Amino acid sequence: MPQLEVDGARLTYDDEGPRDGGGVPLVFVHGWTANRHRWDHQIAHFSEKRRVIRLDLRGHGESGGAGVKTIDELAKDVLALLDHLKIERGVLIGHSMGGMISQTIALAHPERVERMVLVNSIGRMTYNRGRGLLMAASTLVPFKLFVATNIQRAFAPGYPREEIRAYVKSSADTPREVVMTLYGAMRAFDVLDRVGEIRTPTLMIHGYHDIQLPLKQMLRMAKAYPDATVRVLDAGHELPVEKPAELTAAIDAFVSAG
Repeated sequence: MPQLEVDGARLTYDDEGPRDGGGVPLVFVHGWTANRHRWDHQIAHFSEKRRVIRLDLRGHGESGGAGVKTIDELAKDVLALLDHLKIERGVLIGHSMGGMISQTIALAHPERVERMVLVNSIGRMTYNRGRGLLMAASTLVPFKLFVATNIQRAFAPGYPREEIRAYVKSSADTPREVVMTLYGAMRAFDVLDRVGEIRTPTLMIHGYHDIQLPLKQMLRMAKAYPDATVRVLDAGHELPVEKPAELTAAIDAFVSAG
């Protein structure tokens, strides 16, 4: 598998599909404690007709590197990979934290983003005082319990428990320092007052049952976007694996419209 050294981290990535396919490359960015295989369904579909890029963010999956304190630093990693691959412009598709990374790139380098898809993502994590205190307290419990609690609640009611357990184990394999540092980075992330600057056509697709990053927060963000299309599916926070076919179809329709 190809790898790229970026600021002390060896990033693992995939670069698949025809170079002369229809449209600019699709760039898939996974979320917190996940890895590039969250996008397996989408990659299998799109790689038949166009170039697709995905990576394991630093400290995740098969990539090395320590945690970083800001989403901006992860955005620089993604841009470094695109520069390495000589990709000047693409469609950014980000899930959860990956959507935060995508918005960061769209704000700093709008010329690099033709279209954007935000999957279960928001511009600011906003909670009432009680919820905020609960989140802060959750960092004090044993690490595996912290991960298990966060991952289990990411799925909609009724999702198979054995599959959830597999995702909990995979997430817990992410180094503790990476998990906790990026947890803080997500809580500090805030571009809500700037998203009106993003002129890029954007699809926001969200799970109705998402309690990690609630639907109402996405809708608040969508109102500020100049050019946003909103889709809501009957799922939780993990749309790429809960509703893979529906997500793929929605992305396909959106990117094909461009």
